[in-house]
Amino acid sequence: MKILKKISIILTSLLISIGVAKAETWNMALAYGAGNFHSQNATAFAEAVTKKSGGKLTIKTHPGGSLFKGGAILRAVQTGQTQIGERFMSAHGKFDPLLEVDSIPFVAQTYKDAQKLYKASKPELVKGLDDKGLVFLYAVPWPAQGLYSKKAINSVSDLKGLKFRAYNSATIRIAELTGMKPTKLEAVAISQAFSTGMVESMITSPTTGKNSKIWENGVKYFYDIAAWFPKNMVVVNKKAWNKLDDATKKMVMKQAAVAERKGWALSKKGNVADKKALAAAGMKVGKVNAALQSHFEKTGATMAKEWASRAGSRGQAVLSAYK
Repeated sequence: MKILKKISIILTSLLISIGVAKAETWNMALAYGAGNFHSQNATAFAEAVTKKSGGKLTIKTHPGGSLFKGGAILRAVQTGQTQIGERFMSAHGKFDPLLEVDSIPFVAQTYKDAQKLYKASKPELVKGLDDKGLVFLYAVPWPAQGLYSKKAINSVSDLKGLKFRAYNSATIRIAELTGMKPTKLEAVAISQAFSTGMVESMITSPTTGKNSKIWENGVKYFYDIAAWFPKNMVVVNKKAWNKLDDATKKMVMKQAAVAERKGWALSKKGNVADKKALAAAGMKVGKVNAALQSHFEKTGATMAKEWASRAGSRGQAVLSAYK
């Protein structure tokens, strides 16, 4: 009986220790403010996972770059400094060229095409991240990227020498090909950069312009060129992921799919509402003329060829699947 009692105590202790080991806390690094739709969506995802995990997994969100600044998030997750994070995909073309696929100008100019491109590229994206110790959960696009400017843009010559805010290699390259002068800045620095005259134009979403109240810094024009639909992605450190049991992993993936659907819907809503907000604030919202549109599209074609060369056979396979 004593032996059986000892075995019972040992088994109970083991079960308790296993239970404790399975109770994980993840800190989720978010680059954008709590009011941004990406952060709101990520927070809803984190809350749903925490609630449905049965105490096995708690996700705490840290918006506004409070845990890690935007540019440091992907590396922080990869190295295990934090367990989970959301990052602007195309800012990391050096990490993996496939992450730039959604920022090739004028390849996808509608949500339907953006979804098609995502479907074509996702298998390679997931594999590339997995090879680098990251588990992909979901991705959500920003609204279509438009051209902001302090002055009217009526011709190609109006672009020459324009001080331009860039946020990834694609925006740097589009500036180079059109004669603008790029300065790379994270979204949190936009207002100050425009107010001090460091930059006077940019290509970004109507959401970013609205959230930063860009009209307060002398920006008068928004040209709806629908250049591309860049995405934010949520990734997890693979070692942290592997600490979860199979049931919890399945639940997290299910909630990631929910967050992705909600996020795309929020993006579509913002694509309409946020342009209206820019106009309501006094900005002139419209299209560029045919000559400028043609110029931008030719620039995009050049960049598509350059990207395909960088991305190699993987990139070519994605573009072929997309077409």
